[in-house]
Amino acid sequence: MTAIQHISTSRRVKDKIVQGLVYLAFGLAVVPLISVLWLVISNGLARFDLEFLTHSMRGIGARDAGGGAYHAIIGTLEQVLLASAVSVPIGLLTAIYLVEYGNGGRLSRSISFFVDVMTGIPSVVSGLFVFAFWILVLGFQFSGWAGALALSILMMPTVVRSAEEMLRLVPNDLREASYALGVAKWRTIMKVVLPTAFTGIVTGVMLAVARVAGETAPLLMTVFFTNSINNDPFTGPQMGLPLFVFDQAARPNDTAIDRAWTGALTLILIVMLLNLVARLIAWWRAPARGR
Repeated sequence: MTAIQHISTSRRVKDKIVQGLVYLAFGLAVVPLISVLWLVISNGLARFDLEFLTHSMRGIGARDAGGGAYHAIIGTLEQVLLASAVSVPIGLLTAIYLVEYGNGGRLSRSISFFVDVMTGIPSVVSGLFVFAFWILVLGFQFSGWAGALALSILMMPTVVRSAEEMLRLVPNDLREASYALGVAKWRTIMKVVLPTAFTGIVTGVMLAVARVAGETAPLLMTVFFTNSINNDPFTGPQMGLPLFVFDQAARPNDTAIDRAWTGALTLILIVMLLNLVARLIAWWRAPARGR
């Protein structure tokens, strides 16, 4: 009994030590996040008002007070939505092929390899690709659509990998039960597999959105700068919030720096709002709610 008690005590001590190290690592990881949020909120609230959200920088000089990021907010929302409209269907269909139809074949291995390669592509490379092919070779102009194409390149691998992992977590028993009832494979995927993995897929999509929403490098070479409101993402330069923050932060005066901080705060709030909407949709469509 003494030996057993000694082993039990030793395990409890080790468990407490490891638990303490986990809490310490969590605290160290949270400190930078809290510090960044504190800096952005404390500095961004100075200009976070109705004028900032409803006015553009048209006619506002570099040192003038006032102005806002309405044109950049519109641009970011349109560019991210367009990028999602391109990357989410392609990424989801790719994940379905890899999990349901690939069976480890040569094509599926090649697709997985290129997805891994795309995951490590620097954001500036996607912007250079769209700039070289879409603008220089094909002759199209700078536009929000060109920026969305660059962002979609960055979103695709994240969507593919997250959706693939969620689809693999769906128990095969559900598929086999559906097949046993004579349901076709495509219908099983649509009615059984995708609804079961829906919450995880939505989470993966929002991770991809959060990644590209703050990208500046691809937009520098595809969207360009403008101080005016452009509601048409397919025609002419269109501002984005990352570009707005980059532009204002580069100006050596306090009014521009205040606008930059507020632009960063607005971008964080937009990403948080999109995540909240996605969570509500995932909760509403969760299979457990129908039981």
